[in-house]
Amino acid sequence: MTTTTLAVLVPLLPFLGAAAGLLLGRSAPGFVRPLAVLPTLTAAVLAVVVAARQGGGRPLDASTRLTPTGSVPVDLALHLDGFAVLVAVLVGLVATCVQIYSTAYLKDDVRYPSYAALVSLFTSAMLLVVYSGDLMVLLVGWEIMGICSYFLVGHYWETPEARAASLKAFLVTKLGDVPFLIGLFALAADTGTFRITGILAAVTNGGPDHPTLIALLLLAGVAGKSAQFPLHTWLPDAMAGPTPVSALIHAATMVAAGIYFVARLLPVFTASGAALVVLAVMAAVTMIGSGLAALAQDDIKRVLAYSTIGQLGYMSGALAVGDRGAAVFHLMSHGAFKAVLFLAAGVVIHAAGTNSLAAMSRMGGLARRIPDAYWTMTVALLALAAIPPFAGFFSKEAVLVAAEHTAFGDRDVAPAAAGWTILVAGLLAAVLTAAYATRLWLLAFRGRGPEAPDHGRQPVAMTSVLWVLAVPTIAFGLTVGTLTDWFDGHSLTPSLTTAVLSTGVGLVGGLVTYGAWRHTTALADRPPVGAVTAHPDAEPALVEAEAIASHTAVYGTIADAPDPTDPGRLLLGPLHRHAVTGFHLDALYTAVFVRPVVAAARLVRFLDREVVDTYVRGSGSIARGLGTVVRRAQTGNVQTYLGALLAGTLVLAIAAVVFANVYAGA
Repeated sequence: MTTTTLAVLVPLLPFLGAAAGLLLGRSAPGFVRPLAVLPTLTAAVLAVVVAARQGGGRPLDASTRLTPTGSVPVDLALHLDGFAVLVAVLVGLVATCVQIYSTAYLKDDVRYPSYAALVSLFTSAMLLVVYSGDLMVLLVGWEIMGICSYFLVGHYWETPEARAASLKAFLVTKLGDVPFLIGLFALAADTGTFRITGILAAVTNGGPDHPTLIALLLLAGVAGKSAQFPLHTWLPDAMAGPTPVSALIHAATMVAAGIYFVARLLPVFTASGAALVVLAVMAAVTMIGSGLAALAQDDIKRVLAYSTIGQLGYMSGALAVGDRGAAVFHLMSHGAFKAVLFLAAGVVIHAAGTNSLAAMSRMGGLARRIPDAYWTMTVALLALAAIPPFAGFFSKEAVLVAAEHTAFGDRDVAPAAAGWTILVAGLLAAVLTAAYATRLWLLAFRGRGPEAPDHGRQPVAMTSVLWVLAVPTIAFGLTVGTLTDWFDGHSLTPSLTTAVLSTGVGLVGGLVTYGAWRHTTALADRPPVGAVTAHPDAEPALVEAEAIASHTAVYGTIADAPDPTDPGRLLLGPLHRHAVTGFHLDALYTAVFVRPVVAAARLVRFLDREVVDTYVRGSGSIARGLGTVVRRAQTGNVQTYLGALLAGTLVLAIAAVVFANVYAGA
């Protein structure tokens, strides 16, 4: 087969698997798991073959006219460059691991067939975004991911947290998609095409005519999809969905789509220095704010969610200084270690019977119960904290080196202000990242108290994928010198200055957090806390759903727990109560947007029911009254009808005579 044919099969196979899974889910349930795993696995293998054939060389393009539009045509097009083929490998690998993991995690779930089909469709949509060479086709995959996330986040729809989270995710991302769609049409109008190659050629020749406006409109959609400030608030709440869904969304699909889109069209954004500065400020606020919020969260998955927001801020920062190679490099390394973190967190929640770090800190022996999750999560947290030689160190260093070169004028792709903004924010975020990674590890695996409940050995389907994903978490960064052809041909190796500086501040953050933990655990009482549900024979998904519900019931919120031994409280001080709520952005949005909209909706409902409907009801009442009067004349008596006819004739005759005399006299 040709490379183009193989590339077409990569997104097509998961789509066919999703369709077959939905059709056979009830009639032949034994085929559901093979249909979930095998097409995605085959697509991952084909993605590897496509990447090997492309080899980081010249981009491969193929297209066919999809439909005539009368103006700007829409093509079914493929555009395979080094970035596309590598990201497709990441998507295929993570999606395959998620599908395998889910076979055990939701083994007894009655909604597993629809869940597996949606995961396959989600994967297909992301692969379509990655390989697409036409923005309208890319938009199809973009929107399919949005609706899939709505259903998957709301998988536990019996719980109010899942229902609210799915609706919030859908509405917030759609809020960004409106200007995004306008920006796509404006870009096509200025360049005369939706083809990515045509747009990039037009930018090279001096277009588009309104680069700042178009870039800002597109950034609104990217902020929503990739959870960047100020449209990031949906992502922490989306942790109410199943853990494998969280891994898929955070590591390889939805939130990666926005970063990948900007990387694909980076010349459009570099045409406007103002847009790059806006992107840099957005990335800086995202990195620092999410790091502070992660340090205050009690739910282990919410810590990882804010971590994802911060790491996406690093990727946005690399794009803000005009280095898409560093952005995609960090996207790929982050995809590997963040998938490990979320899937390992699912094992931890199942073993502990809770998602509360406060409760885990009062359990002993949790690390011994789940050695696979313990070791792989430790490796992934080291990668997250950018400790060498793990993948996160090399990819984060690539971002900081790009920012350093821009700040000191060695590169002139972006304004120096953007470089300084990302460099300073990146170093501050490195301290916070190491701090919350250390806090999570200490509270989860160094607890003191009664033995953790014994759920037996975790299923092989859940633990094996952790080790598969741990391999790129450890080794991907070491390949930085051999992958330059896939990353625009320029080096991504760390520089001595930023490597020493960022590693140093990271170690400081980790050591300070360790000291705070030693201090709080030595001085504070450690009374038992609630929000623990132990079901040794229950499937992991059921334990997670009950843990989420019990956490809110016991503490009143999913984000916080009244734990005086939490080192995050000591480190943040009075800032803790603000950080735990995400700095009250949800409350602000509720006051500024939600309440006015609800009030306007109530006014419209009042006017509709009490004003408009009054006239409608009045018209109906008049017609009904006239009908009643006329109905009384319908007696069915022929003599009555004849009498009425003669009387009417007589009245008409008299009236005619009277009028004739009147007019004659006049």
